[in-house]
Amino acid sequence: MLDELETWAVVGLSDDPSRTAYRIAALLQERGKRIVPVHPAAPVVHGEQGYASLAEVPFPIDVVDVFRRSEAAGGVVDEAIAVGAKAVWLQLGVVDEAAFERARAAGLAAVMDTCPAIEWRRRGE
Repeated sequence: MLDELETWAVVGLSDDPSRTAYRIAALLQERGKRIVPVHPAAPVVHGEQGYASLAEVPFPIDVVDVFRRSEAAGGVVDEAIAVGAKAVWLQLGVVDEAAFERARAAGLAAVMDTCPAIEWRRRGE
């Protein structure tokens, strides 16, 4: 995911710089990824237009990066499957085994309970 997939829908991304999603979205951009903010308020974040839901994004999404509580992750994973995403990334602390398995069963690559920043650091990048 970190190397090959380019368009990352960041679910839960707002324009609040104190939030982890805001910082990780900036890191994704620094690494050459296109971010797509997905938040009910549909804010513009880091220069990218936001959308209220994954279904409203008018172009293909590679990765759905989930910055929501574990209780909400299943619904987001189901939306990711419905819009044809290639992968889901459940952020650090976001754990939903059933949703993870649904994603895998639907053919999506899936990562759970970690963060791109951690993974890049682990790889020495």
